[in-house]
Amino acid sequence: MHIPDGYLSPQTCAAITAATVPFWAMASRRVKRVVTTQYVPLLAVGAASCFLVMMFNVPVPDGTTAHAVGAVLVAVLLGPWAAVIAVSVALAIQALFFGDGGVLAYGANSFNMAVVMPFVGYGVYRLAARNASLTSPRRAVAAGLGGYVGINAAALCAAVEFGVQPDLFHRADGTPLYAPFHLAHTIPAMVGTHLVVAGLVEMVLTIGAVRYLQRANVAVLRINHPRVPDGGNGGRGAEVGAVGADGTDGTDGTDGTDGAADAGATPRPGWRWAFVGLGVMVVLTPLGLLAPGRAFGEDAPQDLDVRRYHLDAVPSGLRHYAGFFHHALFDGYDFTNDAHPALGYLASAAFGLLVTGAVVWGVATVVRLASADR
Repeated sequence: MHIPDGYLSPQTCAAITAATVPFWAMASRRVKRVVTTQYVPLLAVGAASCFLVMMFNVPVPDGTTAHAVGAVLVAVLLGPWAAVIAVSVALAIQALFFGDGGVLAYGANSFNMAVVMPFVGYGVYRLAARNASLTSPRRAVAAGLGGYVGINAAALCAAVEFGVQPDLFHRADGTPLYAPFHLAHTIPAMVGTHLVVAGLVEMVLTIGAVRYLQRANVAVLRINHPRVPDGGNGGRGAEVGAVGADGTDGTDGTDGTDGAADAGATPRPGWRWAFVGLGVMVVLTPLGLLAPGRAFGEDAPQDLDVRRYHLDAVPSGLRHYAGFFHHALFDGYDFTNDAHPALGYLASAAFGLLVTGAVVWGVATVVRLASADR
């Protein structure tokens, strides 16, 4: 789902980035109370987890690959505005250091995976978890359903962004300048892949994480659900307590962490489980190398089968902008020229985890200091 540079026109990239900027600005305001509490480590862990999850490529029957994102899980734990920050940071690290997703297309990738996915998924989760207690299995299933719908909504957005390029940007003779795929190609390829494979992986990942926290560390779930009862069937009282002034889970106007930060009875979550989980994910990242092929729409210009789209050559705009940024330190999650790809993946995962966590911590520090000055 990472759109490389060249597949979208500069005009499209600029327009979608402009639409994403207000979400980034609002997210920085909405999470300012998160970063003034003890929950900054969880925000950093969430961003690092999204980075690592997106390294696991899953084979798809048509020969391509797909991956989960983890955005809805972060939204369930800290609220959708926190997910905007976490996933946006992960995508920026991937684009700048690993060449995964374009720099020009960063705004489009962020809109799809850091805005559309967490908000759509979180909305589905809220509806499906209505009246459920915090430890109810139905709440975990609701989170998984939110992840499934959210990633498919993001895939649909990417498919439309790809598919409108030949109609909007072409030469006088109709030759596409950028992505050569029409909607008849992109929607089946992107949405079909995520409906059948990636969405199910996202669902299982989200359900598994929430079920684990329900059993082992319910205090983490309590952060964004400060007034939802722990056990029983929940009932109407659970939903009344769970809905705050802005319609989120038990808050006074932000993303769910305000109520948790102000609730003196809320236990402080431990973090050992998170760091152990991240370590296990780093060790397992080379499994992503087992998936053959590449994801739809992520081919380098020289690898694009132009004859399949009735073209004689790679579209000129795609070829021109594909090399816009070529300074990735671990290009393709490797630094060994494919001599030791597993080692490259391990080093990339460890480096990406540390950089992602550090960037989130830095962003949190800046927001906290700015809030203190005001």
